[in-house]
Amino acid sequence: MTPDQINALLVLAAVAAVAGVAAYYLAHYLKGSITINLPRTAFNGGEQVEGSFQLLTRKEVNANNLTAALVATETTKERGYKGRTTTHTREIYRSGQTLEHARVYPAGYQANYNFKITAPEGAQPFGQDSALGTAMGMLSGFGRRIDWRVEVRLDAEGVDLAASKKIAVGRSGFF
Repeated sequence: MTPDQINALLVLAAVAAVAGVAAYYLAHYLKGSITINLPRTAFNGGEQVEGSFQLLTRKEVNANNLTAALVATETTKERGYKGRTTTHTREIYRSGQTLEHARVYPAGYQANYNFKITAPEGAQPFGQDSALGTAMGMLSGFGRRIDWRVEVRLDAEGVDLAASKKIAVGRSGFF
């Protein structure tokens, strides 16, 4: 292959990738949306995370279930070979509730749902085990961080509808 043919193939591959991503987001938009509303975004361990969300379908959706969940992800940074930094993210907590089981949502369906999920007892603020751990993590830029979010998902055929909103969860008496 000539250099011109290789360049043409690379451009074609890039255009196909962009078109694929655009098609995914268009399919997601045309299916519907979920909008989360939280009166508060900071919670102590053991408190109820309360909120609501609005589900809107733009076309008929065959769904397996509709869930609301409290999710925590841990991000760790480590200094490795020759000072290179590696970052790892993993889900460490998930608790939720199923609001509706399998059903068909008609086109133009719109409804509001409420949820209550209890935050876990003993949750660590900012993902640190102690004040010293928090200080060391801030000074070095390394360590671990825990991010909390409320996630609502309509598990459906094809593209799922999902939304999430960040919250803070800490020790009792921390906030």
